[in-house]
Amino acid sequence: MTRSPLAEHWLLDPSITFLNHGSFGACPRAVLDEQSRWRERMEREPVLFLHRESEGLLDEARAVLATFVGADPDDVAFVVNATTGVNTVLRSLELQAGDDLLVTDQEYNACRNALDFVAARRGARVVVAHVPFPLRDPSQVVGAITAAVTPRTRVLLVDLVTSQTGLVMPIERIVAAMQERGIDVLVYGAHAPGMVPLDLERLGAAWFTGNCHKWLCTPKGAAFLWVRRDRQAAIRPLVISHGANSKRTDRSRFRIEADWIGTHDPTPWLCIPQALRFLAGLLPGGIDALRAHNHSLVLDGRTAICRALGIAAPAPESMIGSLASIPLPKGLPGEPPLFLDPLQVRLFEGERIEVPVMSLGNPTRRLLRISAQAYNHRDEYARLAAVLPRLVGETSST
Repeated sequence: MTRSPLAEHWLLDPSITFLNHGSFGACPRAVLDEQSRWRERMEREPVLFLHRESEGLLDEARAVLATFVGADPDDVAFVVNATTGVNTVLRSLELQAGDDLLVTDQEYNACRNALDFVAARRGARVVVAHVPFPLRDPSQVVGAITAAVTPRTRVLLVDLVTSQTGLVMPIERIVAAMQERGIDVLVYGAHAPGMVPLDLERLGAAWFTGNCHKWLCTPKGAAFLWVRRDRQAAIRPLVISHGANSKRTDRSRFRIEADWIGTHDPTPWLCIPQALRFLAGLLPGGIDALRAHNHSLVLDGRTAICRALGIAAPAPESMIGSLASIPLPKGLPGEPPLFLDPLQVRLFEGERIEVPVMSLGNPTRRLLRISAQAYNHRDEYARLAAVLPRLVGETSST
């Protein structure tokens, strides 16, 4: 089986067909080397590094990231993952009993759990908009969300790229529709940085959180939370630390509190500039070319799998980034999301193919989700398509 010539830049096991970049990413050698250099520098003099130098170093990394995502650096806080960003916002909201919190039925499970937790604590109600899948047009998403708005809707939590279905949501239209109704939007953009172009200032949501360890290929533990300037006063980090009573006036309270939440390893964040340089150098045309390459690759993979299963593509190409999900027949019983579907187990243990089988909706449906990154090759999707019909039949219920 042919492998991508770019696969040599990653440490991935060549005996495994790795089609699951979307779950945790994969960090290239050059970026891991950069992290090692930062860690060695930190351990040579931890007090110097963490107490005296880290603030300026994080400012430099934040400025690079902010430029990439179309934001003012002062509106960006580093967090360890996008789920932390969602929890930070939701736990900061001053909700009242009877408030409605809107979400779609394709929300990432961890974030839906956070929403349910906050709603229960405050006496608020979670309202769920049904987004169909398969679907024909982005307007179906906008229509489903706006139809679920009530007079008491305070906040919409919505994924920019959905985890289960891999859809790139029409986020500009969604945010605009909510703004017309006076509703704040929290965008969960875990997959967005590096997969789709971002201009957070222009988007105008109240909050946006995204991971860098996925499609930007940083070390695990690099993510960010962007907060619109007029919403920053209400946001407090999940960990209240020294910044809470700081007398400094050279930075906003949002910036001071967010930058120090106790002793931790900041090196994943400091690797963001190197990760962006690495990705920009993979193909002529930089990161835009890489996005286009991954988009084309995942569409080819989706076509091969749909053809093998005898089904139509479940969503328009315009709603696909570097992830694509394909509906499967009903599976054997399990307990999502921590349960591993028998098909996923068989693919890995029997075929050495790492690809997730997701659960969606009630009644539960199965989806197989493929990812595309520079280290992948079209032959890998062809191999999956060749073995899938047999294994689907063996792991499906009547």
